[in-house]
Amino acid sequence: VQLQASGGGSVQAGGSLRLSCLASGRTVSRYTMAWFRQTPGEEREFVGTMRRSGSGSGTYYADSVKGRFTISRDTSKNTVYLQMNSLKFEDTGVYYCAVAERHMAGWMTRPADYTYWGQGTLVTVSS
Repeated sequence: VQLQASGGGSVQAGGSLRLSCLASGRTVSRYTMAWFRQTPGEEREFVGTMRRSGSGSGTYYADSVKGRFTISRDTSKNTVYLQMNSLKFEDTGVYYCAVAERHMAGWMTRPADYTYWGQGTLVTVSS
């Protein structure tokens, strides 16, 4: 399984970016996928998750991004997206996409819940 994250960059506060996560070896609609972020010296932080198709209400977000970030997927491209609007300085970090090999009840918000990870893409928000 390979996940290729892209779309990071530098943006001013209040701006928007869209991250992409292209998956190979897994069909994105069949697995729970998530986005995490990390800054130097800090633990990887949950951003949001999208459940596999047919698992009920699809997305869940960290309180810090709720209402600003949206996860979506394009099954024809086997890609999951993270649309980030109204970006803040504290959104700066390396963003990772991840795939969960197993499905669990409830929302999967821990890094340990996920099996495969992309290489990360850097988002820098200037104030």
